[in-house]
Amino acid sequence: MNRLIVISGCSGGGKSTLLTELGRRRCPVVEEPGRRIVAEQMRSRGGALPWIDMTAFLHRVIALARSDLKAASQSNEWIFLDRGLVDAMAALQHVTGEPLLKALAGEAQHYHQLAFLVPPWPEIYVQDSERRHDLADATAEYLRLLEAYPALGYDVCIVPKATVVERADFVLGTLRARMRTLFA
Repeated sequence: MNRLIVISGCSGGGKSTLLTELGRRRCPVVEEPGRRIVAEQMRSRGGALPWIDMTAFLHRVIALARSDLKAASQSNEWIFLDRGLVDAMAALQHVTGEPLLKALAGEAQHYHQLAFLVPPWPEIYVQDSERRHDLADATAEYLRLLEAYPALGYDVCIVPKATVVERADFVLGTLRARMRTLFA
C-alpha cells in the first residue's frame, strides 16, 4: 500500500502550517519542492525562479519531486508531502499547454489514493519574498489541482478551514477511517 500522503491545494491555504503540526506529532514530512528550489535559487542568485523563468523553475521542481518520491517510497511509515509531482506537472501544463498530466496518467499512482487539498482561505493568505503571486492566482491554481488529482485517479479530500490542531486531527482521523474501511 502506498503510504505517501500528499497535502496539496491553494498556495497560502495553510499546507505548510498543517505539515509543521503533523511533524510536531512525529509524522515524517517532506517540505514543498518549490519552496526549496526558491530558497536555493535565491541563495545562489539563480534564475530558475517562478517570477523570472517559470518553466525552468517547474522543471527543477519536477526533478526534486521525483527525487522526493524515490527517497520516501523506501519507508514503511506514513510520510506527508507538502505538494508534489502532480502539482508541478499541472503547473507546467498550464504554463506550456503541453498535455503533461495525460503523460503522468500513464504512470502508476505516485501517492496514496487519498489526496488532501486545502482550499483558498483569504483570511490567512499572505504574500512573502517566496510567494509573490496574489490570491486570485492561488485560487486559479487550486481549481486546476481540484481537477487534476481526480483526473489521475486520486480521491480528493478537502481539508476544512479550522485551527491547525483540528486540521491535523482531521487528516489523521480521515486516514485511520480509510484504513479501517479498506481492511474491514
